[in-house]
Amino acid sequence: MPALLLELFSEELPARMQQGAAENLARLITESLAPLTPQNVQTFHGPRRIALAATVAAQVPAASITERGPRTSAPPQALEGFLRKHAATRGDLTDDNGHWVLTRSTQPTQAEALIATALPALLRRFPWPKSMRWGTGSQFTWVRPLRRILCTLDGATVPFTLADNADDGHGLHSGNETEGHRFHAPGPVATPTLATWQATLLARHVIPDAPTRRQRIHDGITALATAENLVVVPDPGLLDEVANLCEWPVPLLGSIDAAYMDLPPVVMQVSMRVNQRYFALRHPDGTPAPRFAFAANIEASDGGTAIVAGNERVLRARFSDARHFWDLDRQTPLADRVPALSGITFHAKLGTQAARVARLEALARHIAPHTGANPDHAARAARLAKADLTTGMVGEFPELQGVMGGYYAEQVDDKSAEVAAAVREHYAPRGPSDPVPTAPIAMTVALADKLDQLAAFFTVGEMPTGSGDPYGLRRSALGVIRILRENGLRLSLKSLLTDQIERVLTQLWRDQMLPPEYEKDFVGVSYVGSEDRALRHIPQFSEAMSRISSAVLVLLAFVADRLRVQLRTEGARHDVLSAVFATGQDDDIVRLLARTDAIAGFLATPDGINLLAGARRAANIVRIEDKKDGPHTAPPDPTLLAEPAEHALATALDHCASTVASTLQAERYTEAMAALAALRPHLDTFFDQVTVNAPDPALRLNRLRLLSRVGATMATVADFSRIEG
Repeated sequence: MPALLLELFSEELPARMQQGAAENLARLITESLAPLTPQNVQTFHGPRRIALAATVAAQVPAASITERGPRTSAPPQALEGFLRKHAATRGDLTDDNGHWVLTRSTQPTQAEALIATALPALLRRFPWPKSMRWGTGSQFTWVRPLRRILCTLDGATVPFTLADNADDGHGLHSGNETEGHRFHAPGPVATPTLATWQATLLARHVIPDAPTRRQRIHDGITALATAENLVVVPDPGLLDEVANLCEWPVPLLGSIDAAYMDLPPVVMQVSMRVNQRYFALRHPDGTPAPRFAFAANIEASDGGTAIVAGNERVLRARFSDARHFWDLDRQTPLADRVPALSGITFHAKLGTQAARVARLEALARHIAPHTGANPDHAARAARLAKADLTTGMVGEFPELQGVMGGYYAEQVDDKSAEVAAAVREHYAPRGPSDPVPTAPIAMTVALADKLDQLAAFFTVGEMPTGSGDPYGLRRSALGVIRILRENGLRLSLKSLLTDQIERVLTQLWRDQMLPPEYEKDFVGVSYVGSEDRALRHIPQFSEAMSRISSAVLVLLAFVADRLRVQLRTEGARHDVLSAVFATGQDDDIVRLLARTDAIAGFLATPDGINLLAGARRAANIVRIEDKKDGPHTAPPDPTLLAEPAEHALATALDHCASTVASTLQAERYTEAMAALAALRPHLDTFFDQVTVNAPDPALRLNRLRLLSRVGATMATVADFSRIEG
């Protein structure tokens, strides 16, 4: 199969867009050249190019195309439209059982011709997040000015042009030339095949493969650090970015002025990362080292001495700015900054950060007894949690919100290590690999922050839709789940969310920002005080509460869905969780998971499998008969139990219902499963020996009620109809 090579050479591409562009190129080539069945697709991306190599068929074979058209009796306009659509004439038609049929044969299409036709259209619709035009009069857009198009098939150039018109000055015509490193080897060079392209670029100081550049940077800075008995702070994201900034990365080390080594390590690391793309280094004991690593994009004749000196000068200026913010911010305690939060908008529909902090304080007090935290200390930590949003350091580096608050709380405010840690960790976990808070106050404030986020945005209708989640509500829900699971915390989510939605509505009512669906419930109601619940003072309390209850159920379902996703990721029985959650009897995550584990274990046994099959059989019978004369939910009449198997099943159900109720209440889920297992032989015998649809209507009705009770008893544990398999 012929080998296709395509390179799109441009001015410097944004690092964050390169990988996505290479993936889009592969997708579009595969779609546009589908008749040539592209195979062995390889992509490359770097600061000035995205490229693709693949093998394709030599041609599209000839084919016979048959299209069924309108009836022969159809109006002339219908036939004319059919002919125009297919660029055909009446002479191409035949009559087949009263329908016009168009049959045409196509000639073989050579791969070169198809590629030359498809690529201009492909490049014109290429999906960049941002794009630009350049030159005079051209309508072609690209993320940065496109300078060369290399397109060859088995070493021969595939000719095409992107010119909009004859006067287009771009000169965007395909060829077989690429360019090497901007400084080490500028100028065009012919590279007709993939092998020569790769070899030529390497010889001209360009590594076309991004993973190879990444590994070179990683190994280089690691070796330099190890030589000085230092370690590189892991930063995979920065490594990816730097690999996309350098065509020929040269790892180097620089020194940090001793005058700045007393800055918080995280400030130094973020400043280096965000402003300069430098890697932080540590001593083996974890303390900051007065060194930094980076990758130059040039192999300097002096070994990089001048480059290192220049980067050290720039870093001194960056750290001087950080020092200014650090010293200035510590002059004002966080507690004195809280009033300034009234000038910072949290969300247009939800008011200010000051309003949010008031809610966090109240919620933290409510949660504290469940986590073992001191309510006053938890409320204080919640009050200080957002105050660092007013500091210069967080204004310069938003990534440090929370972290800087922890430093300032510890050094400037009451110097309480627990409160400072809670302020520092209240955003945690920020991602799936981050640890969760474990100290009582930190757990309390982190939960309050995430639960308020969920309650507030769901109240004003800002829920995630599809893949869109601009406010990180899925992350907040997963954070709540992880904090509860990993710390074994026992909380009623329904109660907490109901209270918090009421707090949100109280503030919105006070600030005249109520969502439309709640406005009529608050008409004519005067605000009493910050600690009062708005709903407690309105005549339409029941109606408003029903709406809140509905919102809470939607929010609980959202959290449960996140928990199912997490269990699916862990390989656990997420369908069992759905079955347990469907009972609507519990909103304690820890208890729900314990019951889920017990049921999953039970269903893995022969008794569990057989009981599930029997229960489904019973449910199917009842469902079918319910459509005739149901529902059959009334208790069965003991006097109508005619067969021994009926008596045995009824007695077993009495014992099972009592045992299941008491063991569930005591959270002895394994015993509850054992009680359900005891039903299995009685249910099997019932189906073997008893005719449910007996000729006697009274017996039939009673037996259906008995089977209905089987389902009702099992439903107290879980909705087993949701179990897969």
